Amino acid sequence: MSDSNVQSRRDLLKLATVAGAAGLFAPSLAALAKEAGKSEKPLKAAFSNAGLQATWCAQGKQAAEYWGKLFNVEVTWFDGQLDAVKQRAAIDNMASQKWDFVAIQAFGIGTLTAPVKKMIEGGTPVMDMDTLIAPLDTIDVHTFLAPDNEFMGASVTQALVNKLGGKGKIVMTQGALGHTGAQGRAKGFKSVIEKFPDMEVLDEQPADWDVTKVARIWETLLTKHPQIDAAFFHNDDMALAAHKVMQSKGRDGILIGGVDAMPPAIAAVSDGRMFATVRNPSCRIHGGAIIAGVAAVVHGTKTGEGIPKHIITDGPVVTKDNAAGMAWMEEQFLI
Repeated sequence: MSDSNVQSRRDLLKLATVAGAAGLFAPSLAALAKEAGKSEKPLKAAFSNAGLQATWCAQGKQAAEYWGKLFNVEVTWFDGQLDAVKQRAAIDNMASQKWDFVAIQAFGIGTLTAPVKKMIEGGTPVMDMDTLIAPLDTIDVHTFLAPDNEFMGASVTQALVNKLGGKGKIVMTQGALGHTGAQGRAKGFKSVIEKFPDMEVLDEQPADWDVTKVARIWETLLTKHPQIDAAFFHNDDMALAAHKVMQSKGRDGILIGGVDAMPPAIAAVSDGRMFATVRNPSCRIHGGAIIAGVAAVVHGTKTGEGIPKHIITDGPVVTKDNAAGMAWMEEQFLI
């Protein structure tokens, strides 16, 4: 058997694995993977997410590049740098060039509407990832791949409240308020807290996904409040940054919950530094954008006629019981 045939067989096996794994969590992604297959000609795709300083975004880039190689897609990255103005400049640059398809996670809703509409009007399929570029009824994105952020916020908050027996003092440290994911996580948090009158919310400040800002906020909170029983953070990076401040103040008894289930957080859950997190599946979202883009370009798959307008990409709550399994799935870029 020739080297090219061996490589082709390996590619087919990888594609089958991807399709099967996607089907475990999102049947629509599995169907798209089977339909799309590997593009015979190289495709060029442009990607951007909120900022590669965030581990969720960095993992998403790795996943997009991995799945891109699998589907014969060359991925060019435009870093959002956790700054709406800088991301807008990057997307304006993206829109000035020609791509087979693009995929974008906006730093904030409404910040990228004009250049994205320009690309769509020029015939470029646009995949929206994780947070809304604009309301779906106002912009013709090809599909929107995102978790149920309200579910994620509620599930981690419920785990914290259950551990406290429904009574105690809790803090929510939010992400960027213009981010629809952060809005959903806050809504999920509040939906749980309102059911427990003995839970007192001490603070709800946004830290904008910025670990330096988190440290400043938590220095103040720990000085101001001698009792904090639990804290819910809109992502793991912020949770772990706050934990360092807690350690420095001798306040290790605070239950910590996060979102994303990134490798450092999974390790923290395993060793007890964090109580729980929930998987926001960056690999499936960014990899799914590759699949959807290939389906659109190679097969002309249309929104509502083979690809849903909105693909839900949920992941489970992660505790000590399932942390090892989740870490393995992430290493394979499957969730």
